[in-house]
Formats: sequence, structure tokens, C-alpha cells
Amino acid sequence: MSAPIARLKLDDETLAGVIRLHERFVAGQPGGKRAILKFADLKGGNLSGRNLADADLTGCLFEGANLSKTVFSRANLYGCDFRKTDMRHARLNRADMRGACLRGADLSHADLTEADFREGEVAVASKKDGLTVLKHERRAGEADNASFVGATLDGSKFNGASANGADFAECSMRGVKLTGAQLKNANLTGANLDGADLQGAVLFGAVFHGAILSNVSLGANRLSSEATAGALLDPTGAALERAVDLDQMARSHQLWWETNGAKGSPARFDGEDLRPLGTKFRAMRLTALSARNALAAGCVFLESQLQGAVFDGADLRGAIFFAADLRGASFVGARLTKADFRKALLSPLKLPNGQLKPANFTDSVIRYAMFDHADIREALFYDADPTGARFSGVNAAGMKRGPRPGSPPAAQTGGDGAEGGSAPVAA
Repeated sequence: MSAPIARLKLDDETLAGVIRLHERFVAGQPGGKRAILKFADLKGGNLSGRNLADADLTGCLFEGANLSKTVFSRANLYGCDFRKTDMRHARLNRADMRGACLRGADLSHADLTEADFREGEVAVASKKDGLTVLKHERRAGEADNASFVGATLDGSKFNGASANGADFAECSMRGVKLTGAQLKNANLTGANLDGADLQGAVLFGAVFHGAILSNVSLGANRLSSEATAGALLDPTGAALERAVDLDQMARSHQLWWETNGAKGSPARFDGEDLRPLGTKFRAMRLTALSARNALAAGCVFLESQLQGAVFDGADLRGAIFFAADLRGASFVGARLTKADFRKALLSPLKLPNGQLKPANFTDSVIRYAMFDHADIREALFYDADPTGARFSGVNAAGMKRGPRPGSPPAAQTGGDGAEGGSAPVAA
């Protein structure tokens, strides 16, 4: 066991100075200095929006602190105490959080991509000579009753962690490691667990309603039909066999457009399961593609040409349309939770008759989707659900939202934690 260590106390002025120097360090400015605040007492403090990327905050006490939108990317948060903290929209990607305690914390919409939350050596307070000192113990990470609603945990390591009663509703948890984790009574409704490892996890009372459970490793675990009501499971054998034909159809469609119809033929993917194709749509020319009611959760359309494409009613949860050309595309009634439209072109498409066809998201579910720096001029978002969606830096001139014309007035669905407002706005 290590020798006891006294907890560091900093006055507000000293702490502010340390953070200012660290932010200069992160920005590469002269005079900057990396923050090293091991075992500091920062209980109840307000560090909202500050940039502590790459800081060494080993064993710090943050209990009850305001850490909303704080940047902890790649930071050393080993053994920290985050009980009951406000960490909404915080950035914790690739942070070392081994042995950290997140009990009762609010991490809604936070980014924990590739964060490490496994067992670690933590500092425990004790008394010696009338002073508060710390001793070390080995403990698993703890997130009991924490809220991760809408957060991103792709590739994170929660092996052996305790998250009993935690709320992971509509989280992106692709490839997350949860081997041996305690998930009793956890809520994973609508979560994307594609490729997750749940071997040895304790899942008593956990619910996966409407979750994406494709390619999940369960080991000896079994999930009841009641716990997984409405969940999206692995593609069927028939869908896997069909993938070869669909790939050829996509390539034929691309050739059709490249040769102005002289070769190839247009593809119709209506009602098809496109998931086995995964990343094969990347950078393809699929203009005017028809994919109504298609199952394409997690598919990658990065930088694809999809002008005038029709995805009405499709399941596109977690799909990637980063920098895609989607002028005039239609997503009426589509499920787009956690979809990535960053830098996408969603302005109107000029038709041969001179008319303009706007991109259409009417009745779609765009919860926690990302539209940062996209061009959504004139786009239609009538009756869409934008809860938690991000619209930072968008070009939204002429964009339409609210109840569709002619329908009776209705209360707009939340924007709980949405960046850019409860519905798309120019930032």
C-alpha cells in the first residue's frame, strides 16, 4: 500500500491561474503549462466549458461540481470522484477513468469514445494526526444510477465496472467492452450496442427495448424476449446472402449515372436490409437512389453522392452521412437517432424543370443526430423530433420547422440538451 497523501486544496484564484496556463498549453500558445493537479479537492467547483484536455487530474475530488461541456479529452482522470456531478455534454474521449466513481452523475450527451473505465487503484480518505489523508485501494469503476442518456461510448472499456441502475437510453455504444460489468436494472432502451461485448455481465432486470443488438457477444448470457422487445438483432442468413446482389446493384446504379444511362441500371433498395454492406456505400455515386423503409442502421454513406435519394421510413440509426451530397434527399418518417450529417450538403436540388426540391426530414426522428456545419438551407423539419440533436455552425437560411402547414398547433418535442435549440437553428 502507498504512503498516505494529503488532499490538495486550491483557492479560486490559484485554480483559475492553473487552468488559464493549461488552456494556453492546449492551444500551443507561449507561456502555457500542462495542469498537474493530483488529488486536488475541487468539490462543488465550477469548471463548466473549460478545456482540460490532456491534464493530469489523478485522484481529484469533483463531487457535486459543474463540469458541463468541460473538455477532458485524453485527460488522466484515474481514480477521480465524480459523484453527483453535472457532466452534460462533457468531452471525455480517450480519457483514463480507471477506478473513477460516477455514481449519480449526469453525463447526458457526453462523449466517452474510447474512454477507459476499468478497475484501478483509487484514493480513499482517512484520518491521520487530525488531517484528511488518502490511502489507496483497488476498485472497479462505478457508475451506479448515473445518466448517460444520448451519450457516445463507442469503443469504451467498462470491463468489470458497476453501472447498476444506470440510464444508457439511446446511447451509441458500438464496440463497448462490458465483460463482467454489473448492469442490474440498467436502462439500455434504444442504445446502439452493435459489436458490444457483454460476456459475463450481470444483466438482471436490464432492459434493451428497441436497442440495436447486432453482432453482440453474450457468452453464457441470455436475453429474454421481454427485455429485448423491439430490438434490432443480427441480419438473417437470407439478408447476408442477399448482400452480394445488393452490392452489384449499387455498382450498377453508379455505372448508370456515370454513363448517363448507357450502361448499368438504377437500384431499388426499398425494404432491403443493407447492414451487411456496412461501409461499401462510402463515396459512391448513388444519385436518386430509392431506399424506402430500408434497414440501414450503422451504414456508412460518407462523402457519397445521394442527390434526390429517398430514404422515407428507413431505419438509419447511427448511419454516417458525413460530407455527403444530399441535396433534395427525402427522409420523411425515417429513424435517424445518432446519425452523422456533419458537413453534409442538404440544400435544395435544382430539378430539370427549374424547380427546387428541398431536403425533407418531416416526421423524422433525429434525436442526438449531428448536423454540425451542414448546409440545411430550405430543408423541411416539420414535426421532426430533434431532442438532443446538434446544429452548431449550420447554414439554416430558409429552413422550415414546427408543425407542418395546415396541421393544428402542437407542443414541440423537447430539445432536451440540444445544441442549437429545440429545433434546427443557425448557430
